[in-house]
Amino acid sequence: MFIGFILIKAAPMLEYEVYNKLSKIQAIIELQPLFGEYDLIAKIEAEDFEKLGEIVINNIRSIKGVIDTKTLTGTRF
Repeated sequence: MFIGFILIKAAPMLEYEVYNKLSKIQAIIELQPLFGEYDLIAKIEAEDFEKLGEIVINNIRSIKGVIDTKTLTGTRF
C-alpha cells in the first residue's frame, strides 16, 4: 500500500461542508481539521502512486469549496 498526506485549503465558510464530503471517501483513512495555512489534512491509502493521484484529482479537488491541495507522499527507510 501507498500512503499519502493531503493538505487541503477550503473556501471560507465551507470548511465544515468540505470536511463532511471528504469523510465519505473510502480511501481517506484519517481526516483532521487544522489551524493555519491549510484547513484539513487527509491520510490516504492507495494501491500505488497513480491511484493516489486519481483520488486527489477526481475525489478531493472536485469537491465544491476545495481551493488548494498539497500532496505529501510517504516513503520507507
